[in-house]
Amino acid sequence: MKRLIIFLFTCIALLGCKGSHEDDTALRIQMEVLYGENKELQAVPEGQPVAIVENGVFVGQSNDGVLSFKGIPYAKPPVGELRWHAPQRADSSDVIREAYYFGKSGIQTLSSSVRASYYKQGEDCLTLNVWTASDTIRHRPVMVWIHGGSYGWGGTSDPIFEGHNFVKAHPEVILVTINYRLGLLGFLDLTQMEGGEDYAESGNLGLLDQVAALEWIQRNIAVFGGDASQVTIFGESAGGGSVSLLTVMPRARGLFQRAIVESGSVALSCTREDHKLLIGRLQKATGAQCVNDLMKLSESELMTINEGLNQYNCFPLRDGTILPLDPYAAYASGAAKDVDMLMGTNGDEARFWIKSMGGLDMYKLMLSVWFDNVLMGLDNENRHRVEQFVDNRDDERIWNLSEFMTELMFRGPMLTMADGHSSSGGNTFVYYWSYPSARPLCGACHAVEVSYVLNNPQDTIYTGGNVNLPLAAEVQKMWVNFAVTGNPSTTLHDFPCYDTSTRQCMRLDTTICVEKDLLSEQRRVVSPLVPLYISPLYCNMSLNVPTIWYCAAWVLIPLLLFIVLIVWGISQWRKRKQGA
Repeated sequence: MKRLIIFLFTCIALLGCKGSHEDDTALRIQMEVLYGENKELQAVPEGQPVAIVENGVFVGQSNDGVLSFKGIPYAKPPVGELRWHAPQRADSSDVIREAYYFGKSGIQTLSSSVRASYYKQGEDCLTLNVWTASDTIRHRPVMVWIHGGSYGWGGTSDPIFEGHNFVKAHPEVILVTINYRLGLLGFLDLTQMEGGEDYAESGNLGLLDQVAALEWIQRNIAVFGGDASQVTIFGESAGGGSVSLLTVMPRARGLFQRAIVESGSVALSCTREDHKLLIGRLQKATGAQCVNDLMKLSESELMTINEGLNQYNCFPLRDGTILPLDPYAAYASGAAKDVDMLMGTNGDEARFWIKSMGGLDMYKLMLSVWFDNVLMGLDNENRHRVEQFVDNRDDERIWNLSEFMTELMFRGPMLTMADGHSSSGGNTFVYYWSYPSARPLCGACHAVEVSYVLNNPQDTIYTGGNVNLPLAAEVQKMWVNFAVTGNPSTTLHDFPCYDTSTRQCMRLDTTICVEKDLLSEQRRVVSPLVPLYISPLYCNMSLNVPTIWYCAAWVLIPLLLFIVLIVWGISQWRKRKQGA
C-alpha cells in the first residue's frame, strides 16, 4: 500500500513539474555561446593584458577600463586517481594560455533556474576568474564570490555572476569568482564504503576546493593588483553556507579577513547519517560494492548516475575534523571572532521554490510534506509552539508555512550565528532584504538580491524586472565599504553593529532603515529549534506523513469507487445476460 501511495505521489509531482524543462533551447544556446576552450599560445598578443602567476602565463581581455581573466586553474584537475581526493596545488608552469572563457561547470543535472548547468560540464572544473580595473593602482582589497546552488548546482559561467559591471562601478576592489566540485563529486562521505579509509576528506571536497582557491589567491593576487591581506569572501545560498562554514573551518583560517553571508548558514550541513543515505542510493544505482568500483566509472557514466541522484545530494559534512561537529558552538566560543561579518536573509526566502516546483499547487504540497517531517522530529512543547505559529496567524496557511520555512531554514540559523559571533567579540552586521521580486507571489524571495549586489540589473531571472536601481547602488556601496573598511556604513546610511541586546539590523527596501529586534515573536518560536539542525534534504524526507495519506485518499477513494462501479456494472450485465 505504501509503495502505491509513493507511486501516486510521484506521478502527481511529475505532472505538477511538467514544463519546467519543456523548452530549454534558449538556455542551451545562451550558454553554448559563452563556452570556449582557452588555448595555448606561442606568444603574448600585443596590447593584451597578461598575468604571470605560479602555474602559467594567462592572457586576459580588456573592455571599457576593466581587465578580465577567466578560467584560470587554481589546482590540478581532480580526475583519474585524484577523483574524490583533496585538491592538489597546480604545477608550476610558464606556458602561455588564453584566459578568455570560463572553466567548465561541475557535474550537475540541468535546471532552468541554474543557467550554469547548461554550460559545458566536467570533473576538471577547478578554475577561477578575476576582474580588475585597468589602471596601475596596487594593493586593492579583494572580494571573492562563492556561488550557490544547494551544493549540487551552479557555476561561475552563470551570467548573473559576470563581474565586469561590478568592477566597472567599483574599481577600488578586485572581484574573483570560483568554481568548486558539486554533488556526488564534492560532498560524498566515502568512508562508509569498503575501501573508503583513503577518502577521509571526501565529504567536504567542495569546501576544500574553496580553500585551495583562497590559497592560490593569497599567493598570486598581487599580480592583478590585489592585497592578499584584505580578502573578503561572500556568497549566496550554498555560497553563503560555504562562507559561514569557512569562517569556522581551521584550514581556512588566515585566508580572508571579512565575510558576507547572503541567505545561507551553517545549517546547510550534514551528519554522517545523511551521507549514509546517499551512499546507499549510489550503491543501488551503480551496483558498486567498494570505492574502487566507483573509481572505475567514466565521467559520462557519473553524469548519467548523477541525473537520478542530484536531487538527493548532501551538504558539507560536520565530521569534527575538517568542520566542527557543532558550528553554532564554534561561533559562540569565538572561533570566528577575528573575522568581520555581514550577514542577512530575505523576507520571503522559501517562495523561490514556487516556480521551480512547477507552480503554487506543487509548492503547497511539497511545503506541507516538509512541515509534516519537521513536526515528526519535535517534542510536544516545540510541536505545540510551531503549530500555533502556523495556525494562529492572519494569513492563509500556505503563506504561514512559507514564513515558517523561511525562519527555520534561513533567518533563525543566521541570527544564531550572529548572536554567537557578536557575543564572542566579533564585529557583526545584520541586514534584512524586503524589496520584492516582480514575479507573481514570489515576494522578497531567495536570490532576489544577487543581481543587485553584483550590479547586473539586466539579469532578471530572480527579480522579474522589478529593479530598484538606487537600492542596487546603495547596497553595492555597503558591501564594498565593508570589504574595504570592515564597516558597511555609507554617506547616506549609518549601518549599526549587531548585538543581542538591541538586535539592530538594516532593512533593505524602497526605504532603507534600521530596525530593532525585527520579527521578534518569530525569532522566539524558531530559536529553540535551530540547534536541532533540521534539514531540508530530500534524501531523509519521509513520504509516510499525513499530507501524503490525505492526497492519496483523494486519489484512491474516487479510483476505488470507479472500480466498484465497474464491477457492479459487469455483474449487472452478466445477470441480465443470464436472464435472457
